[in-house]
Amino acid sequence: MNAIGRFLKDVFKNRAMLLFVLPATVWFLFFSYLPMLGTIVAFKQYRFSKDGFLASIINSEWVGFDNFKFLFATKDAYIITRNTLLYNMVFIVFGLIIAVGFAIILSQIVNKRLAKLYQTGMFMPYFLSWVIVGYFTFTFLSMDRGMLNQILNFFGLESIQWYSEAKYWPLILVLVNFWKIIGYNSVVYLAAIMGIDKSLYEAAMIDGANKWQQIRRITIPMLMPLMTILTLLAIGRIFYADFGLFYQVPRDSGTLYSVTNVIDTYVYRGLKVTGEIGMTTAAGLYQSLVGFILVITSNYIVRRFNKDNALF
Repeated sequence: MNAIGRFLKDVFKNRAMLLFVLPATVWFLFFSYLPMLGTIVAFKQYRFSKDGFLASIINSEWVGFDNFKFLFATKDAYIITRNTLLYNMVFIVFGLIIAVGFAIILSQIVNKRLAKLYQTGMFMPYFLSWVIVGYFTFTFLSMDRGMLNQILNFFGLESIQWYSEAKYWPLILVLVNFWKIIGYNSVVYLAAIMGIDKSLYEAAMIDGANKWQQIRRITIPMLMPLMTILTLLAIGRIFYADFGLFYQVPRDSGTLYSVTNVIDTYVYRGLKVTGEIGMTTAAGLYQSLVGFILVITSNYIVRRFNKDNALF
């Protein structure tokens, strides 16, 4: 039997399992792989044509790396790159610590109904859109009727114009992001904790290990592969920023751009003003390439220490 015959036989034999993965395969094909052909726009001066999108790409003029120069030759290039990197580093490092910590705390709650109540309460903000979260934040930070200013006035302090004071917003954005995301991340780690063999804890208790020693010697080491994989994936998107967090929550206040402007919001505003699709495509390609290099490098470093924890 030739190779084609064996291939068709394997497909027929595993047809049920292949049908399960078919929807995901089609999704990735149309929304992840085929759009890669559009990266050619990053090297062209895109001009829309009535003949269609494909004809517009073909007929547009080649400009080489001019779109990349336009993106990073401005005075804002350093600010948006700094903000994107620093915020994501904080989200990755402290987000990992807080998510694992909450997952361990939830796993130690004896009353399971109460644990599910806490888990649901932490998970709910994840389903809220950033528009709604932005309005929630505004109810706290509004100059006239904001809850925080009312508390300050109650103690005899002056109100703060939160949407005009940039120095407060790094902390505000970090707290808002953690409030929305940590519940989801902790559930992922909690599921991994629930899958740890209970006999390991029983053996540790027989040997006289307390709760902290069990967490340190059993729970955290067993979570390490998952923590490593999720961190590697997060590093791959370190040049991407959550658009809703940095655009909707600060309400696009111009006085806060020094601490809220990131690559994604900068590209969006540039697209609204100039309509340069080539520049936005260049930014997306730049983010993807840097993320790919970071994932490969981080995975190589992990493999040098522990091959089992690496992605590939």
